[in-house]
Amino acid sequence: MTSASSTSTASTTSAAASSFALVRTADELHARAAENRRSANSRTAVVMTMGALHEGHATLVRTAREYVGPDGFVVVTVFVNPLQFGAGEDLDRYPRTLDADLRTAEAAGADTVFAPAVDEVYPGGEPQVRITAGPMGERLEGASRPGHFDGMLTVVAKLLHLTSPDLALFGQKDAQQLALIRRMARDLNFPVEIVGVPTVREADGLALSSRNRYLSDGERRTALALSRALFAASDRLAAQHALRARADSLPGAQERAETRAEALSRLGEARAAADAHAVAQASESGGAEAVRAAARAVLDDAAKAEPPLTLDYLALVDPADFTDVADDHDGEAILAVAARVGTTRLIDNIPLTFGATK
Repeated sequence: MTSASSTSTASTTSAAASSFALVRTADELHARAAENRRSANSRTAVVMTMGALHEGHATLVRTAREYVGPDGFVVVTVFVNPLQFGAGEDLDRYPRTLDADLRTAEAAGADTVFAPAVDEVYPGGEPQVRITAGPMGERLEGASRPGHFDGMLTVVAKLLHLTSPDLALFGQKDAQQLALIRRMARDLNFPVEIVGVPTVREADGLALSSRNRYLSDGERRTALALSRALFAASDRLAAQHALRARADSLPGAQERAETRAEALSRLGEARAAADAHAVAQASESGGAEAVRAAARAVLDDAAKAEPPLTLDYLALVDPADFTDVADDHDGEAILAVAARVGTTRLIDNIPLTFGATK
């Protein structure tokens, strides 16, 4: 039989476990974290956002809850960081939907939303000392948005200090951001595990983004070219792997030392014959240029659409430093794309693996 005192304790613990709060200051956050350390082994996870939460953010929160378990503490930060917006970008226009964000965060399993004002994060005004993203931060997104990654890393560093998490979760849709955060944590010895979570897409393939709400119906149709281009590239790579495997498996192919293109032509299949030239032109390791070309063809068509897609960049890069991969690249790569449709700028990417599959 449970005693009155133990019943009271159980009720208190249950209430604490089920409570959800919005906090605005660092002091409130630290007090909240202390209240929610339900066991000596409990862990804290943070999901950093700029608000306007959607299913992609909810997936991050649910994943965070899975990592830390029911006794862990999950905090979602909602802060539109002025340091990472350049001149002419959409800082003032960026959607601010805190009431809806609170509902989404709570439903996904967060314990607390930390939504500080600008002067809470930057009490002395814009910080004089900032994190510098270095050469990797000057490529792709960094080239298109100078200073963006310096501002992003600065606020991430501050929020890591303020939330003191054991792990921080970020979406893979922002692949260059994720790579830079991982590099910062490693280079500057942040005591935190950085977890990447796969991109969440809508049913039509468009990567979820807070900026999707800016798109008209026609612009959205055009914007689908981003994901179609990435999928076309992935399909091309898969086809190359399959074709090469089939060519290598032809009886006597190795003894005759014939080229893969010749072996494919000998298969006598229409698609194999059509692909033979592309395979011959591609590198032995995987054909990086053929993969780029498959994506570029989709984007070129979208540039002729109404409304048109205006390409910012299409790049096949090494995930370690975001430099372009060579045509003979063997191993992991990221195919990244950025474009404007109307006044909305969108990004997307897909991970690829070059080389023979075992």
